[in-house]
Amino acid sequence: MRELRYLFALLVGSKRKYVDPSRAVEILKDAFKSNDSQQQDVSEFTHKLLDWLEDAFQIKAEEERDGEKPKNPMVELFYGRFLAVGVLEGKKFENTEMFGQYPLQVNGFKDLHECLEAAMIEGEIESLHSENSAKSGQEHWFTELPPVLTFELSRFEFNQALGRPEKIHNKLEFPPILYLDRYMHKNREITRIKRDEIKRLKEYLTVLQQRLERYLSYGSGPKRFPLVDVLQYALEFASSKPVCTSPVDDLGASAPASGTLPAQTSPSTIEQQGPSSSDVPSTSPVQRSVIHKPFTQSRIPPDLPMHPAPRHITEEELSVLEGCLHRWRTEVENDTRDLQESISRIHRTIELMYSDKTMVQVPYRLHAVLVHEGQANAGHYWAYIYDHHQNRWMKYNDISVTKSTWEELERDSFGGYRNASAYCLMYINDKEQYLIQEEFNKETGQILVGMDTLPSDLRDYVKEDNKRFEKELEEWDAELAQKAQQEKLLSQIPRAPAPSPAPVQAGEPEYLEQPSRTDLSKHLKEDSVQAINKALAEQEDRGPEAIMDTAIKLEYTRLLKLAQEDPPPECDYRLRHAIVYFIQNQAPKKIIERTLLEQFGDHNLSFDERCRNIMKVAQAKLEMIKPDEVNMEEYERWHQDYRNFRETTMFLMVGLEFFQKKSYMEALLYLIYAYQNNKELLSKGPYRGHDEELISHYRRECLLKLNEHAAALFESGDDQEVNNGLIIMNELIVPCLPLLLVDEMEEKDIVAVEDMRNRWCSYLGQEMEPNLQEKLTDFLPKLLDCSTEIKGFNDPPKLPSYSTHELCERYARIMLSLSRTPADGR
Repeated sequence: MRELRYLFALLVGSKRKYVDPSRAVEILKDAFKSNDSQQQDVSEFTHKLLDWLEDAFQIKAEEERDGEKPKNPMVELFYGRFLAVGVLEGKKFENTEMFGQYPLQVNGFKDLHECLEAAMIEGEIESLHSENSAKSGQEHWFTELPPVLTFELSRFEFNQALGRPEKIHNKLEFPPILYLDRYMHKNREITRIKRDEIKRLKEYLTVLQQRLERYLSYGSGPKRFPLVDVLQYALEFASSKPVCTSPVDDLGASAPASGTLPAQTSPSTIEQQGPSSSDVPSTSPVQRSVIHKPFTQSRIPPDLPMHPAPRHITEEELSVLEGCLHRWRTEVENDTRDLQESISRIHRTIELMYSDKTMVQVPYRLHAVLVHEGQANAGHYWAYIYDHHQNRWMKYNDISVTKSTWEELERDSFGGYRNASAYCLMYINDKEQYLIQEEFNKETGQILVGMDTLPSDLRDYVKEDNKRFEKELEEWDAELAQKAQQEKLLSQIPRAPAPSPAPVQAGEPEYLEQPSRTDLSKHLKEDSVQAINKALAEQEDRGPEAIMDTAIKLEYTRLLKLAQEDPPPECDYRLRHAIVYFIQNQAPKKIIERTLLEQFGDHNLSFDERCRNIMKVAQAKLEMIKPDEVNMEEYERWHQDYRNFRETTMFLMVGLEFFQKKSYMEALLYLIYAYQNNKELLSKGPYRGHDEELISHYRRECLLKLNEHAAALFESGDDQEVNNGLIIMNELIVPCLPLLLVDEMEEKDIVAVEDMRNRWCSYLGQEMEPNLQEKLTDFLPKLLDCSTEIKGFNDPPKLPSYSTHELCERYARIMLSLSRTPADGR
């Protein structure tokens, strides 16, 4: 009890990011340890915890009572009473029972009220209202509801065929406000009347729905159609223009038999003559193959109707038939509409049966929802709790506490989505305001918040822990400062010159840092020289400044044309030049102009006199640019974005190359960083990065392949291979799952995560060695953890240093190979 008080006090006033509950949990584990050392079901654990707290409070209450009956806050808050009224073998009985968590079956019900109705009535209850019937059954009626009402949703059942428990993933809706008047003993007479009325309405509703179904699915064969459509089709058939010949005979006049044509008649002659009733298929021994002419031979003859039509029908017959079909169709439409309206009215009547004023006097507000995701033998738990002061839902997921919404709660708690569903609902009496009211200082009248709400002993305990935490922070900061000082001193010590690196063999790129903008400018030398030569050819007699202006205009025109083209996927012009990237992403004009000046002012152009003169002019113009003309911070941001784009391209390219070699472990980290970097780029604009779906697809496929490989290693049973499989899962797969779950719009990623989890959960019911079972039990909670908190990854893998030409060439090669590979649903 003491450790629980300390734990909850720390939750109220601790300065730490999260509170470690280990001390309290260890005591609880020892207290609840069962004889067979099996893991406790969460419902059993909650029951035992409440019982333990009740006993602890009872001991305390008896010690402090002063001649009065001791009050137990656990009983007063969480326990209620119901009256069981029934008949057993013809004998009536009536018992009052206390309850804490009220159990409800989920299977077969669509909402909480249906679960409650089923739980309050057991067996045949006609005998409760009759003196002669001998059937057995009972009803439950709440006589006293607790301020905090807990419903335990039974979402697990034992599969007799498989011999193991299974989780029920069915959807079950529950309301934010639950009115419990219909289940109260004081309202039992009116509730019975309403239940009888609902039963009668549902029986009538079933009859109406059966009648409606006969109208909507008419016919005696396997295929059924709406009757109103059948009558409409009959009316359309009768109203079609009559024809006097059989459609077969009609076609026979114009089509040669057995695929032959008359020897004397050419195809063009047949086309000119058209179908004729006097033409007879030729029986000439000379046969020629039919020439298919799609725009002539398939032409419909002018007198052939578009739809089937009656052969013979008089005006009088047609008039009578049309009148009948029109009348019948109108009658069927009216009957169908009347049935649908009656069904809607009955549904509405049933929904509003308990909405009168006398039945909305006992409101309970949803306060907390406890959620489980996973299968029967393993999973992850979290909770939603309503903050009444901020009027919003909060999500409590391990050390993460985040703002949430009713929509998110619905999605995760109702069931039928991602194997997650509520297993416990906590409602509080909406009329008992003391449950949620602010606490006030009796002397000052001010609202008490945080540690002020705690008793003095707990307040002192939390203050001491906060002091310890502040001391830990100071020691940590001092340690970091000492390390930084040591590194600074080491950096100032002169070092011997490092040996020159060994030459890199051809075909093996040296791994270097990403090239700087100056390094990239070397690749632009050829483009600059070509622009200068063109400018000289046009204006040979002009000075260097005029030549430079012309060269810059020619280069900009070339790059603008590239930016406006729509190339195939393997040809990305953004990789060729930063200006193309800037134009497509609508960079400011001043940024583009300065970039072009830097290109022509680069020292790589000093190789001959003419280019050197232009380089000097460009450098002079760069020096003349005033600070207020170009925002250099913005300028650097644009160039950093372009460097990030090239780096993302390399991550993607290397990752795809490894993927095609089936080196999935090597490919994964590259694809992870490609996706993360690309997502950040795309957040700034649609042309800042690459195709997100493409990267997402191969990231997902890589994880699925690794998951399958790890599962195969686990199935081998060999200790070394099992360990290798679990290393793949723990170090590669599990850390990546939050990346796939963080964006809930990516349905394919969520499905992939479920596939991977289900692959491992399928082992739960299988026979295996005890050591394998132990490893699986230890691993599954990590796999089923639904937290979307992204854990730290290794540093990004080093990238090879490519020239622009090499980068474009390799990118084109890998993208072309993808276009020749099946997309696997991408």
